[in-house]
This record gives sequence, structure tokens and C-alpha cells, in this order.
Amino acid sequence: ASYTEGWIVSSQTVQAPTYADLLGRAGKQVCLVGVPPGYPPRPVNGCAVGCFLTPGPDSPSTYPASLKEELHAVAPRYQYDVEFRTEDRDALLADLYDMTDQHFRAIEHLMVTRPWDLFQFVEIGPDRLHHAFWKFWDRTHHKYVPGNKYEGVMRDYYRMIDGWLGRLLQRLPDGTDVLVVSDHGAKGMRGAFCINQWLAEQGYLTLARPPESVISIEKAEIDWSRTVAWGWGGYYARIFLNVRGRESQGIVPPSEYGRVRAELADRLRTIRDPQGRVMDTRVYTPEELYPACRGDPPDLLVYFDDLCWRSAGTIGHPSLYLDENDTGPDDAVHAHEGLYLWHRPGASGSRRVDASIYDVAPTVLRVLGLDGRAGRGRGLEIE
Repeated sequence: ASYTEGWIVSSQTVQAPTYADLLGRAGKQVCLVGVPPGYPPRPVNGCAVGCFLTPGPDSPSTYPASLKEELHAVAPRYQYDVEFRTEDRDALLADLYDMTDQHFRAIEHLMVTRPWDLFQFVEIGPDRLHHAFWKFWDRTHHKYVPGNKYEGVMRDYYRMIDGWLGRLLQRLPDGTDVLVVSDHGAKGMRGAFCINQWLAEQGYLTLARPPESVISIEKAEIDWSRTVAWGWGGYYARIFLNVRGRESQGIVPPSEYGRVRAELADRLRTIRDPQGRVMDTRVYTPEELYPACRGDPPDLLVYFDDLCWRSAGTIGHPSLYLDENDTGPDDAVHAHEGLYLWHRPGASGSRRVDASIYDVAPTVLRVLGLDGRAGRGRGLEIE
């Protein structure tokens, strides 16, 4: 396997049946809009519109294919994502509003013209809003400036979303259950930590030649014959050991794998922030997180300061600590706690429950009369 090549997940990567598949097999009709991984669109018992992974307007994006023309008649400027890592916030904001408006026009059209037992849509706009505008409203963010021109952007965008949701709720058939779920939360980004530079400083990664400028790990001249570990950037770091017999130029003996991995994990937990405070860094092995590991899982997954610091994979920086993301402007990072709301008409009162994203599938299946024992989650109940 290559040291630096990667690939993007797609709908074709999914091998297990989704709950849309299970519902379809049971004769239930589904309508999916923007649900990742939704590219290329897979056949369902109903209809589907691609997600933000769709490369562009000319790509296959609907099931059935004939739906695409109908969709663009209703929402002629329909787009699947926006370029949110940009300094041109005015243009981005206009794109965000237009994209979201077109999404909801298409959703409303499908909701009232298609038969469905499950209608699910994912709106990518709030995620892009958080990453691009978090520092403008969060007064605890290190880049917040009081009275800035974008201070009300977050609130105004959510008001617009609420207006569309209210409009859709009025169009629902009587007795429809409504779930509102997010796959993660959000919080302010404190900076980015240069994982590969740190690995080089600690003697785990050896460069054949120091870079003359900031470059990606893919373009760096690495002496793999003397490299123990390397990493990938992102919202968390993914660190791989250069294991003999697994990697093409591996040097870590399999008999030493456990010791080397544990030692590296311990050292990662001692990393300090620019003020000298030991970060609240969480280091995991894939076996701790996943019941089954497929493909090429990293040997360590690192949440710097519990995700408050991103991982920067590039090298050649003057410091291990970056004020900004190394792949473009980004103000926010992922948070563990997301959102889970469930409304059932006629239910008595309200209550708070501890729910997991794994609970969504079994709950949906149970609501629609199928066996709710799906995967790792549990089917929630409402009175």
C-alpha cells in the first residue's frame, strides 16, 4: 500500500444494508435528500438525491436518473456544497443562503409529490456556516472581534432554517413522527498542531531533505527506511506506524509493535499548548473505537485537546502551533455532543434522554414497524 495515497468514501463503499435498504425490502417507500454517502446515488424503493460528495452538477446525482431534470426545474441553481474555506465571506454567505434555499425548494417539492414512509434529508449548510463564521459570534473564540459585521450571521441563518422547517412541518401528513439529528456538535477551534513536524522533532519521522517551504506530507522527501511513524491531518490526527511486513519499507518489527505504539501514545498525551498547559489530548487505538476494522485503519487516532486543536499534516512551518487551519480558513471543530430531537404528535409532555447516533437507525426502524435491533444502537421509545 502507498504511504500517502488516500481515497474518498462513496456510496459504493458501504457493504452492510442501510436502514433505507431494510425499509425498502419490507415494502416501505423512502425519499432521501443529501444523505451521505449519497454519491453515486444507489437504487432505493423510492427516490434519492445525492449528498455533498457529489462532484458537480454534471455528475449522476439522482435516483431515478430522470428525477434530475424534474429537480432542476424546481430548483434550477441546486448545488450540493459550497466552498467554505475562503476569506471572501460575503460571497460565501450569499452562496450558503442560495444553496439552502434551493435545497428546501427541492425537499418541499419531493415531500408533497412523492409517496413515502420515510423522508430523510441532510442540510449541509449549518456545518459550513459553523466552520466559516464561528469566530464572528463566539465571544470566547481567540479571534473574536466585538461589533464585527458578521456577528449576527449565525442567528440570522438559523432563523431562515427555522422558517423553512416550519413550512415543511405544516405540509406533513397528520401523525408523522419528526426526528432532528446531527452527526456531531461544533465548538471553536483554538488552532492546529503540526503532527508530522512533531513526529520529526521526536525522531519518529525522518526527512531526506528539509522542506524549503510549507508542503504537504505527500510532497515531502521522507526517508522511509528511517521513519517509525507518520500522520495525516484533519479534525483529528491519524497516525500510522511503519511496520515491517505491512508497509513497503517498514522498519518496526511486529514483535515491537505494541511497545512502540504505547510509547508513542504516552508521549502524545504529554503535548503542551503554546501557554505551556498540558492539552487534554485523547489517544485511541482503532480496536477501542470500532467493533471491526476494515481497510487500512490508522494505528492511533489523536484528539488534540479533546478536538479543540486540529491536526495539521503539512510540514515546513516555523512553529508546531498554527493560528489557522493549514488547508484554508476554518473557525470551528467537531464536538462530541450533537443534537437529537424526536416529536410525536399526541405524545404527553417532554423528557430528556441520553441518546447516541447509533440509536437513530433502530429507532427509525421501530417507528415504521420493523425490528429495531439494528447494529450497535437501541431503539428509543416515546410515550
